[in-house]
Amino acid sequence: MKNATPSQTIGPFFAYSLTSTKYGRRLLASNRIDSVSGTQIRVKGQVFDGDGEPVPDAMLEIWQADPEGRLAGANDGANIKFTGFARAATDQDGTFIFETVKPGRFHTSNDILQAPHISVIVFARGILTHLHTRIYFADETSNDNDPILAAIEDPNRRVTLIAVPDSDGNGYTNYRFNIRLQGEEETVFFQWS
Repeated sequence: MKNATPSQTIGPFFAYSLTSTKYGRRLLASNRIDSVSGTQIRVKGQVFDGDGEPVPDAMLEIWQADPEGRLAGANDGANIKFTGFARAATDQDGTFIFETVKPGRFHTSNDILQAPHISVIVFARGILTHLHTRIYFADETSNDNDPILAAIEDPNRRVTLIAVPDSDGNGYTNYRFNIRLQGEEETVFFQWS
């Protein structure tokens, strides 16, 4: 009689293929292009699990509009040099960093004007389906009129989507944004179909 073999997980394998520094990738994800005008920003944060422990092997992808509120790939003459896409891994402390330009307000397909934000997808161990969230900016007055933020009735939940200004330096406007996968201060995640 053979012994049972141990079960195998489905990953994550991000460190080996999508974000590995062994293949020349940096932990710092840069979406910044010098030819794109706008405010250079750095978003730094940590990913935490339900127990408040850092997640050292998560991967985040962002997609955003350019400073004029245009999305790459749209048929509105968007700056094709600015893809609006970047990918970052978390380090041992669960820390991630994105360098980019602050997005502008943009209209949805049904002509609703949204506040500047960055769309985020989170991949992590134990999550079979990736999680969608957004990063809004605390210093944007247009947050008050954003339809997505307004749909979140509990202000304590809404605040989980707001990046707060952090210390300034190196030519960037810095923001702090943490992601909590579960628990009391869980980040608001959206279901996309």
